[in-house]
Amino acid sequence: MPSDNLAKQAPAFRAALIDWYDQNARDLPWRSAPSTYGTVVSEFMLQQTQVKTVLPYFDAWLKKYPNFKQLATASEEQVLKSWEGLGYYSRARNLHKLAKEVSEIPESELPTDSKSWLKFPGVGPYAAAAICSISFDDPSAVVDGNVVRILSRITADESDYKNSTDAAKSYRDLVQELLNPERPGDHNQAMMELGATVCHKQSPNCLLCPVREFCKGYAEGIAEEVPKLAKTKFEDKSVNRAWIQDGKRVLLHKIPDSAKRMKGLHELPELLPLKLATPKAKPLAKRKRSITRYRITENIYKFSPAKLPQQLPTDYLWVEHSKLGELPFSGPHRRWITELLDD
Repeated sequence: MPSDNLAKQAPAFRAALIDWYDQNARDLPWRSAPSTYGTVVSEFMLQQTQVKTVLPYFDAWLKKYPNFKQLATASEEQVLKSWEGLGYYSRARNLHKLAKEVSEIPESELPTDSKSWLKFPGVGPYAAAAICSISFDDPSAVVDGNVVRILSRITADESDYKNSTDAAKSYRDLVQELLNPERPGDHNQAMMELGATVCHKQSPNCLLCPVREFCKGYAEGIAEEVPKLAKTKFEDKSVNRAWIQDGKRVLLHKIPDSAKRMKGLHELPELLPLKLATPKAKPLAKRKRSITRYRITENIYKFSPAKLPQQLPTDYLWVEHSKLGELPFSGPHRRWITELLDD
């Protein structure tokens, strides 16, 4: 379990961390030109996604939707299209809903505490703490996988945890005690920066760590062994899809709003809803991808339009090749369609 010893050294820990951050913080667009809107967008985009992936999306997003009001007036399809390739599309839908709510609130009445921000769509404890500490100096500490990794090493915590969420609960009080009350936003960003650039999952760069003097894991030589999180058990799945063209049109499926994932996006249709039998021949293409705990093999078979039922099921549509660029897809489906058209 986390140690109380570190909490007693909080002032020295804060000073070492913030001094390092002031000298080493990366020049990121949401930091160089800070705004509440930019902070919100960056926090939504950075969930489950690396900074290097987010950078071009963030710049393009702010050019297209420079503020909450502009985003609120966009259609959901436009928003999903702009998010295409970032994955976890519920983030885009929730950000869109949040923009609609925030744009109705006068700027002077916008809440500044993390508890109030939890009421907005898609905002959990981590995002609320990050947004409010950075934008409003609210003294709320962020706790995520980065923070858990750093503190489990500093405290040499060898406890077994189910996952980082389970571990985060154990660290919540300690993280709050360590928070720099004068610069809470910078402190939170410094912890993120430390986890991203120094205290890596594998091969932490301990010799460059600004808080090494506080680290029991480093002193005991176990930094790479903690935190001890249960490994994700992956489940293998196979999906059979159809590639059907009729002249300059291709058949697609629009994922309905009732779906659990990726609602509103377009995809190559699966065989079963179209009453198509799996051919004995080799697939036209075979692709692999992972979604959460699933490792999926996607088999894409070529069919003639003549094999289709006379009446297509709801949410299936023919799309002209020239119109494909206007529709939102997941990153993999966009790549597959582009590859198949090129072939």
